Amino acid sequence: MSNLIDVAIIGAGPAGLSAAINVKTRGKTLRIFSNNENYLSRAERVDNHLGFYNVSGKEMMNQFTEHAKAMDVKVENGKAVNILPFDEYFMVNINGEIVESKKVILAMGTSKVKEIPGEARLLGSGVSYCATCDGMLYRNKTAVVWDQSHEAVEEANYLKSIGVNIIFVSKKQRNQELNPEIEFIEGSLDEVIGENKVEGALIGNKTIKTDAVFMLREAVAPTALIDGLETEDGFISVSRKMETNIKGIFAAGDCTGRPLQISKAVSEGLIAAQYAAKEIDNNQEDN
Repeated sequence: MSNLIDVAIIGAGPAGLSAAINVKTRGKTLRIFSNNENYLSRAERVDNHLGFYNVSGKEMMNQFTEHAKAMDVKVENGKAVNILPFDEYFMVNINGEIVESKKVILAMGTSKVKEIPGEARLLGSGVSYCATCDGMLYRNKTAVVWDQSHEAVEEANYLKSIGVNIIFVSKKQRNQELNPEIEFIEGSLDEVIGENKVEGALIGNKTIKTDAVFMLREAVAPTALIDGLETEDGFISVSRKMETNIKGIFAAGDCTGRPLQISKAVSEGLIAAQYAAKEIDNNQEDN
């Protein structure tokens, strides 16, 4: 399996980059993905991370990024859609590309994603987070696209181009770049309706018939990424080794809980990387 890598890292903030350089120092192969700016980049001033004083978050993030680049760590633009365990490795769906990895480190920061009723229950049965992954399943059918990311218009146009009848729902005014043939509803998606598959969507006080709902958010909630992941108070539960309850999946940084601090994120990234690498070494010795 020539495309199998050692570690896939989801998120490229302080925790993700720390994990990446530490995976690298252990001689392991990796890919690291991110699709949005992290909170540190928007911080006005940071004084409490050792070695840095009176710097902006953007300056600090640039230093972290340059460090990673110097070690040949390349951050790839991509949103993780789901993670599936498969034998002794994982299949990570990055916007439709399947990345095969022995271990996964989740470092996507805090999640502001609030699931709506029916979403989790019908995920994979009409609810989708990826237009390019699932679009062809709904050719000649109707799908609601909920605008929650800067890519939503582009993805709605793509779905229309492959023959999906699109209803675009957004709290904002109609975007001029949206295909003029796409039906537009100003509002918010409040519920996905259906028993065993998507049958409709509740928008305000109106129910619309649809075969699918595309939730085009900037990020996917950790519990939606991988089935069975344990959380507490919205944060991923981890051991002192940064292990989640799913063997081979580690987590680091703000997604594991408070304090939401840079120093914690950097140290947890290191711990996750070292134990992920150690597990790989132990497995190779056993084989």
